[in-house]
Amino acid sequence: MIYTLTCNPAIDYLMHTKDIRIGSVNRSSTEEFYIGGKGINVSTVLSELSVPNTALGFIAGFTGNAIEQGLRNQGISCDFIHLKNGFSRINVKIRADEETEINGQGPPVVKEDISRLFQKLDALVQGDTLVLAGSVPNSLPHDFYEQILHRLSDRGIRFVVDAEGELLLRVLKYRPFLIKPNNHELGALFGRKLHGIGEIGEYARRLQAMGARNVLVSMAGDGALLIDEDGIQHFCAACKGVVRNSVGAGDSMVAGFLAGLQSGDYAHALMVGTATGGATAFSDGLAVKTEIDALLEILSERGRRS
Repeated sequence: MIYTLTCNPAIDYLMHTKDIRIGSVNRSSTEEFYIGGKGINVSTVLSELSVPNTALGFIAGFTGNAIEQGLRNQGISCDFIHLKNGFSRINVKIRADEETEINGQGPPVVKEDISRLFQKLDALVQGDTLVLAGSVPNSLPHDFYEQILHRLSDRGIRFVVDAEGELLLRVLKYRPFLIKPNNHELGALFGRKLHGIGEIGEYARRLQAMGARNVLVSMAGDGALLIDEDGIQHFCAACKGVVRNSVGAGDSMVAGFLAGLQSGDYAHALMVGTATGGATAFSDGLAVKTEIDALLEILSERGRRS
């Protein structure tokens, strides 16, 4: 079973408008609501690909109830911790000439809530996969992911970590199965700006030497690169299309990669991940299966010709 953990879920309120005038009344042309959070995005796309999974995390208040009910209405299994105080955040995302986001802080998480989550995580068994995605709220300790991997490290669980900076670096000693920085996050880990596939591959291998078994690097329009656990480098060029949405594309790639990896072939998993990330980037919301399949067929045909 795959489990995803979203420490700070949200309702994403997308507002489309022609332009934004600061200090004036602005009116939207269209609006959409999505249930957000990186781990939840992974769960949503996995479910779209018919891969069983359960979404874990913390929710609170009427917005938390809406998040839980919304996921259940989509057929997504969830097992959230209900917090006593606060409410889950609403993030406002404005689509105009440029993308602008205003993200809420979220409810406070106390020690009792962390203990309740750990009790749920203790039920995971050998062969399960746990996806830790995104940042953690200020009310959680800065080494929260490290605590989780330390607690579960001897159980044969596959850990997937999609996080930035110290949050990611702290877990490498526990040999996570997969990490997924983008090329900018990868460079930031080493204090430099990376150029070209060769340099990106070099620094991805450094993360592998630090403990990660597989390193998947998303590079937006430049495609994706994977250094697999056997040290083999794989590359998949990006899909062609008009980018309409950058939110959730990386999470979709993680979901597609995990779905594709059921074949046992890393090259195929990278291709499915690339197609899935592209399907989200070319949509207003998260990828749907018909769009994923269409892009995957294009990538597969391109592979057969090469």
